[in-house]
Amino acid sequence: MLDYILPFIILILVVVFIHEYGHYYFAKRYGVGVTDFSIGFGQEIFGWNDKSGTRWKICWIPLGGYVKFFGDRNVFSQADQEKILQKYNEEDRKKLFVLKPLYQRVLIVFGGPLANFLLALVIFFSIYTFVGKDFTPAVINEVQKNSPAMIGGLKQDDIILEIDGNKVESIMDVSKYITMSTADFIDFKVKRSYDQLSLKIKPNLVLSEDNLGNKIKKRIVGIKLGAYNNEINHVKLGPAQAIYHAAHEVYYVSISSLKYLGGMIVGKADSSQLGGPIRIAKISGQVAEFGVLAFISMMAYISISLGLVNLFPIPMLDGGHLMFYAFEKVLGRPLSQKTQESFFRIGLILLLSLMFFTTFNDLKDLGLFR
Repeated sequence: MLDYILPFIILILVVVFIHEYGHYYFAKRYGVGVTDFSIGFGQEIFGWNDKSGTRWKICWIPLGGYVKFFGDRNVFSQADQEKILQKYNEEDRKKLFVLKPLYQRVLIVFGGPLANFLLALVIFFSIYTFVGKDFTPAVINEVQKNSPAMIGGLKQDDIILEIDGNKVESIMDVSKYITMSTADFIDFKVKRSYDQLSLKIKPNLVLSEDNLGNKIKKRIVGIKLGAYNNEINHVKLGPAQAIYHAAHEVYYVSISSLKYLGGMIVGKADSSQLGGPIRIAKISGQVAEFGVLAFISMMAYISISLGLVNLFPIPMLDGGHLMFYAFEKVLGRPLSQKTQESFFRIGLILLLSLMFFTTFNDLKDLGLFR
């Protein structure tokens, strides 16, 4: 159990710290007072005060964190600005988040998700620069009999060039693009002799296990791959190439995650794969057994997910704040306190429902529900 918990805590501490530091950085940049910088919720385990009066602390429940601004009661808008002006003197008003210009409040709120995307970018950049990136062309060594691949027209020795419009640069890309697809048919572009062919393959959905032994519903097309000319092409990239491929990976994971969530909503993607803290802890421990590189790579993907989820327009999340600021910009004034509180209740229900659903999936994954 400790093998799962320790990697999970390390992962959460890093990803959450980076997220909250994004808020903190822009808050300090624009002169907002910060009273608390917390990793985790609940009772404080330990902490310290810095020279500016910020309390840095670690708390017992490691499932998030927060940055608390000076005088912060409601960071959604300036709805009660008159009361605030009466409560604080002129010097203290300069440190209040809610009195800052709209663009500054937007940047402070967006800073958290932005920091998560930048963390992933730095991780991928470092891997591609110091470890390298695989550019081994994917060649089909075998097409299984009566498989979707055979029915769709794929043949032995075909070189896979694209899947669903995504350029296939290595063998690993094939599995990734097939797994992340949500459409009924997967578009393949292959090179056969001197010709390039476009084929549509309808995958089978099969209950299987991933590389870590976790049960998943897998999209199978029925091909076995090999390296082109049996040569592995693993290359350390220069800074320009590394940043390009790192940015592309962050972009692809973000867009694919949104498409996958959209597929869940319309019933085309497998919602049982949506997990919460228990599943993340389990996978963190499993991945950590494969070494530091695999664990850091997972950290990058979790960081992207955290940044992305926080941009959803749900009150209580960063995206909820940004949604209120959008209303404020369009209307020329903040929404009333009553309206904000109504949105807040809806957001709370949505988050609790999501937590219940992911926890149920986690417990089912552990075999406690059938």
